Amino acid sequence: MHKKIKFFKYQGAGNDFILIDNRKGFFDRENETLVSDLCERRFGIGADGLMLLQDTKNYDFEMVYYNADGREGTMCGNGGRCIVAFARDLGLIQNKTAFLAVDGEHIADIYGTQVNLGMIDVAQVTRDSDAYVLDTGSPHYVKIVEDLKNFPVYDAGYAIRNNDTYSADGINVNFVEKEGEGYFLRTFERGVEDETYACGTGATAAAMAMAIHENREGDIEFPIRVIGGQLYISFHREGNTFTNVFLKGPATFVFDGEI
Repeated sequence: MHKKIKFFKYQGAGNDFILIDNRKGFFDRENETLVSDLCERRFGIGADGLMLLQDTKNYDFEMVYYNADGREGTMCGNGGRCIVAFARDLGLIQNKTAFLAVDGEHIADIYGTQVNLGMIDVAQVTRDSDAYVLDTGSPHYVKIVEDLKNFPVYDAGYAIRNNDTYSADGINVNFVEKEGEGYFLRTFERGVEDETYACGTGATAAAMAMAIHENREGDIEFPIRVIGGQLYISFHREGNTFTNVFLKGPATFVFDGEI
């Protein structure tokens, strides 16, 4: 490929992304090899994923998300917060937005570097032994562990993601430990196939699972600490139904360039 691509790098609590303004449609959406090459940390730009910002009817923009392996992915919460910051920096929005993603409409507001992103409602939570399994825009497995700081997240997460139950479609594997009023979270992400510094849909799933675990109902907010920073999850819970779900945390510009 000989054409230069203008890119922007953003990160949300250490979850880093390549963002491309594709409103003119020049980027080849079918080129998985190009996406994976750009996300490669030694020979490309380096990122946990890549997003295209595109025009769409009835919304401020459309978010198209790719995992680092090059394949178009499901919803990414931290990516959603970063693309809101990107849209603000491009002048497309000011402090509020409604945009379209693979799992439907999302609303958000942004003030400074803090983005509060509306997530989808969740109405089904199942169990896999002592773990919780739910879909918050991406599928998640949530398990409580002890001494999470020293826990073998990669080995344990890889084994669960690739077992007979989940290997076909993959699943994001989250390990949580109680910490003050909230939880500490570490996540093995499918598509990246490694632990990431943060996972927004994973933090959302963990907060919901812990609300069930703690038998809390009504309006709830959980602080969730991840390796890359601090996230806050809020929602209204009735049984296994979660509505008015929001993911709040930082989204910051890192650098831009051409490749």
